[in-house]
Amino acid sequence: MSPNQDHPYASAKTLAVVFGGPSPEHDVSILTGLQAAHELERAGREVAAVYWTKAGQWYLVDHGLEAAAFAEGLPRGSRELELVAGTGAGTGAGSGFVRSGGRMGRSKALGPLVVVNCCHGGPGEDGSLQGALDMAGVPYTGPSASGAALGMDKLAFGALVASAGLPTLARSSLVEDAISLGFDGPFIVKPRYGGSSIGIDVVADLQTAKARLATNPHLRQGAVIEPYREDLFDLNIGIRTWPTVELSAIERPLRRREGAEILGYQDKYVGGEGMAGAPRQLPAEISPSLAASLRDISLELAKLAVLRGAARVDFLSDGTDLFVNEVNTIPGSLGRYLWVDPPLSFIGLLDAMIEEALDSPAAHHFAVGADGSLLRNADSIASKLA
Repeated sequence: MSPNQDHPYASAKTLAVVFGGPSPEHDVSILTGLQAAHELERAGREVAAVYWTKAGQWYLVDHGLEAAAFAEGLPRGSRELELVAGTGAGTGAGSGFVRSGGRMGRSKALGPLVVVNCCHGGPGEDGSLQGALDMAGVPYTGPSASGAALGMDKLAFGALVASAGLPTLARSSLVEDAISLGFDGPFIVKPRYGGSSIGIDVVADLQTAKARLATNPHLRQGAVIEPYREDLFDLNIGIRTWPTVELSAIERPLRRREGAEILGYQDKYVGGEGMAGAPRQLPAEISPSLAASLRDISLELAKLAVLRGAARVDFLSDGTDLFVNEVNTIPGSLGRYLWVDPPLSFIGLLDAMIEEALDSPAAHHFAVGADGSLLRNADSIASKLA
């Protein structure tokens, strides 16, 4: 898609790029959000940058800011917003993102046509923000509320993959009274809810793994444990769902630190460009048969996990066998760097996500069947309570 003013939504209401949030991935989300806002602005779109603070507050900020402006907190000139659920979202009727301080002291709706969700981890990627936007009637890019919740929950996602007969490593909930797991160590311990390798530990035995529950703050909401295999490396692929399901080139991320046990946060994000600046093989140098298997599994996962927008599926492999690891429903940099085969521009990726949000909203609430017949035939509630 070409970035021009003739695009169907180019002259419509504002596109609100939302980023930040109360999440350990707050800083990475800022990078992704600013990348998206700058790209949309360069393409002539009307953009509002909405910053979600670590404390959970909303602010309208200059969409032309650079990352350094957020290093010490709230940038200068920010204007406070509220996210309000109700009717008339995006119409100025007081729902959606609302800015106070208008004429006569009245609130004024920001009125975004679409929210471009660039939040990683936490309530921006676990279904919380999606549910709020559904209630406000504001369409948005990325996963639905249910798809986001599934993707964020490593235990639930792992169980879904295993039940579908897809290849995956054993995965179990890690609790303090665990006696055995059904698989041997060494182990890798992960937050049940989270991403970006934050809070992940490799441990030798179950006793050490359980000790991490008390010392690792990222495990407070729950933890999962899996066998750790030193011979496995990472393979990732992008999936976009509009106008049809399409797969990107396969990526093999590289570790910056020789001998590192896992692909860590520093490997992914140090460099100032989010995931777009991380070292990688792209396309990955793997066998045609392994690549074909990975692509087939990814297409099945797109339906199984109800993927939407531009997601990324992460695999582990020893070069012969594949294991589904996790799905990132809002990947770093929105996975824009993956689209080299077939080639796709960043604005093309964003345009398709926005069109999907407009033409196929994530929420379809309806009250079919609630015709009042049950109420008309009900006995007195008062008599039932007597």
